[in-house]
Amino acid sequence: MENQTVILTGLSNREFLERHAQPGRVGLCGGATGVDIAIRRAQRHLHEAGRWSDWSHAFLFEGLRADGQHWVIESDLQFHRKNIQLGVQENRAEKYFDEKTFPMLAVLDFGLSEVQVATLLREGLELVANRERYSIRELVGTLIALKKPELRARENLWARERSVYCSAFVKQLFHHAGMDLVPGVAGKNTTPEDLARSPVPHVTYRLQRETAPGKVAGLKKKIQRHVRAGLRKIKR
Repeated sequence: MENQTVILTGLSNREFLERHAQPGRVGLCGGATGVDIAIRRAQRHLHEAGRWSDWSHAFLFEGLRADGQHWVIESDLQFHRKNIQLGVQENRAEKYFDEKTFPMLAVLDFGLSEVQVATLLREGLELVANRERYSIRELVGTLIALKKPELRARENLWARERSVYCSAFVKQLFHHAGMDLVPGVAGKNTTPEDLARSPVPHVTYRLQRETAPGKVAGLKKKIQRHVRAGLRKIKR
């Protein structure tokens, strides 16, 4: 099977996910928050023309549960009132229904067998139970490797035990199922863009929205403001 991309338009995030979310499939999103924008920008080193990646986060679809909702397993940072979740966790897929926060979505179908899907879910839930942490430190190590491609195949310079960020989490799960989604790149140097470009045969279902020219210019300015604000905070 060759890689295929299926572009879908005219759907809400909810309609798109409810149509294509299946156990064992990989989800990609491009978020609009400052953190998401920074991650997308950092991946420009993977593109010859320096184009930003569309993707800032990756997760695994778990399937429908008894509540009639699609659930995902992911390594993420979530801040709720009086509740902070940092690491591998289960969440309803409805968190990605917000089209302003998540304007870009894709689902990757690697055509897995039932045994492979069961392996992914088992290993993912094991990390949830063990409270595997989210690693901002490893993200920094990945950024260093993006700037110095010769480091990409080596272990993350800032790797630590019992911690993993989103796309590294997905690659790790597939490794347990006997698949290397991004050959030649160390697990903890894997980015969402790497998963999107995986040479392993798969079908990509991508939700595409039409944006008016004026909105494109406005979005570009908004992104630039977020980046400048982020850089100022880092310098402080």
